[in-house]
Amino acid sequence: MDLAYTPEEQAFREEVRAWLNDHLDPALATKVREDQRLSRDDIQGWAKVLGKKGWLAYGWPQAFGGPGWGAVQKHVFAEELARAGAPAIVPFGPVMVAPVIMAFGTPEQQKRFLPGIASGEVWWSQGYSEPGSGSDLASVKTRAERVGDHYIVNGQKTWTTLGQHGDWMFNLVRTSNEGKPQTGISFLLLDMKSPGVTVRPIKLLDGECEVNEVFFDNVKVPADQLIGEENKGWTYAKHLLAHERTNIADVNRSKRELERLKRIAKQEGVWEDQRFRDQIALLEVDIVALEMLVLRVLSAEKSGKNSLDIAGLLKIKGSEIQQRYTELMMLAAGPYSLPFIQEAMAAGWQGDFPGGEVANAPLASRYFNMRKTTIYGGSNEVQRNIVAQTLLG
Repeated sequence: MDLAYTPEEQAFREEVRAWLNDHLDPALATKVREDQRLSRDDIQGWAKVLGKKGWLAYGWPQAFGGPGWGAVQKHVFAEELARAGAPAIVPFGPVMVAPVIMAFGTPEQQKRFLPGIASGEVWWSQGYSEPGSGSDLASVKTRAERVGDHYIVNGQKTWTTLGQHGDWMFNLVRTSNEGKPQTGISFLLLDMKSPGVTVRPIKLLDGECEVNEVFFDNVKVPADQLIGEENKGWTYAKHLLAHERTNIADVNRSKRELERLKRIAKQEGVWEDQRFRDQIALLEVDIVALEMLVLRVLSAEKSGKNSLDIAGLLKIKGSEIQQRYTELMMLAAGPYSLPFIQEAMAAGWQGDFPGGEVANAPLASRYFNMRKTTIYGGSNEVQRNIVAQTLLG
């Protein structure tokens, strides 16, 4: 694979970098780099800035209001966002449900939902996992019963990331119990402000409520918010999962965090430990290999090939890399990685190194949070089975 960028691609990189220098608030970038908590206003405010430029929908074709960038441009853009310390784009709207609406939605649905996603005005949540239905999505039990021109939805979703901020949710619901479990699932768009929707945050070890439980009690959903055909939602869900697993890999954040790991190791005096430096070198090799996989997936998408199988591999490797760099940061900082006192951080105390490098901001919190990455989006154990079945039969 030729990794040399053309002059046009280098010019594009400089354009993106210059725009980020002018439009990304340095204080917000500092919060991102130091792993401080981001508010809804932080995340959505940045999404709206990107939306105004037309770059929140950076992966969209021009026919649907996107910039129509090629695979290399999309990769360079994501790389520059991470390098600059921009908040991660919440993927549920622009990266996940939007391609489903483009591929399977009606023209009316596309006109209704896509502009709010592209502008960053509407926050979307994902309604897939349920108690007892995580990697085994075919076993979802949330029920949607057709009554006239509405569906009546009852059930529960869980681990809904940032669902407390959600305006709309794309939902896998059961509309039939006949035949194989996969054949009775439908893909429904649901207004989270509808009567009967209850969101209950789940507090994590660091005190953050990143995930939620969502309950549906006789929620009325207009039938024109069904994507595609009834009982065909499994097909649309698989289309979406390819985009989700590609996003989970997050190679560009891993590249940024690798450099942070090196800085911490040098400041803490473990950089001179050959065995520790070997672990960093092994991690860097794996990140480069992951980047090659990302480029393969983007190339496959451009040519119209189904990238789902490659995306599964990408998710496996990317999630394991995220766990490794957070673990190495913890090992490098030792006891300085442990404190996580939100009040002290808000007051400006971060345990600064001489020279301004931040010590414990907060390494332990990120380490524990990243334990989830090998589970969500389809657990790595299940992904390995899928890859094995695909390649070996």
